[in-house]
Amino acid sequence: MELFGIRKVAVSWEYRETVQIVTIFGMLLGAFLGIVVLKGIGKSLREVDDRMLAASGQFHKLMTRRFEDWGLSPSEKDVAVFALKGLSNSQIAEARGKSVGTIKAQCNAIYQKAGVSSRTQLLSNFIEELF
Repeated sequence: MELFGIRKVAVSWEYRETVQIVTIFGMLLGAFLGIVVLKGIGKSLREVDDRMLAASGQFHKLMTRRFEDWGLSPSEKDVAVFALKGLSNSQIAEARGKSVGTIKAQCNAIYQKAGVSSRTQLLSNFIEELF
C-alpha cells in the first residue's frame, strides 16, 4: 500500500514495542543527563560568583557565604573572623572572654567544617579566590 508516494511496510508488534521501549529509555537517559549537566552549571556559576565577589572587594560577603556553607555556629564565625585577621589564639580568647582551650577547640571545629587542617589553609581558601 502506498500513501503520498511512501510505501507502508507492515511491522510486527514486537518490533514496535521494542522501538517504543528503546525510545522511552533514551528519553529517560536524556532527562537524567540534562539534570546532571544543569547541576554542574549551577556549581560553576556559584564558583564564578564567588570569584566575582572576591575580585570586586566584597570579601565580607564571600566570607559570610562560606561560613554559611560550612555550617559554622555564631561563636565559630566570630573566632574564624579573628583568625583570618591574624590574631593568635590567646588574643582571640582575650577578645571574646573565653579560655585558650575553648578557642583551640572552636578553631579545630572550624578547620574540620572547612575541610582544612590549619589557619594558613583556611586563609588560603579565601585568598585563592582573588587569583
